[in-house]
Amino acid sequence: MKTIMIALPEEHALRLDEMAREAGLTTEELLRAGVERLLSSPGTDFAEAAAHVLKKNASLYQRLA
Repeated sequence: MKTIMIALPEEHALRLDEMAREAGLTTEELLRAGVERLLSSPGTDFAEAAAHVLKKNASLYQRLA
């Protein structure tokens, strides 16, 4: 496993600590869950491409329906 260090403004670090405490997690666990969620969700590129294809082929989809 790789360790990554980042610098955060103090107010962000405090908010993360508070959010983790409210969720019953360590700050590290909260951040790891956030990264996993980010990596497992489709990116905005996918959403933009899907929207483009749907718009481009809208009349075709209407005829097929």
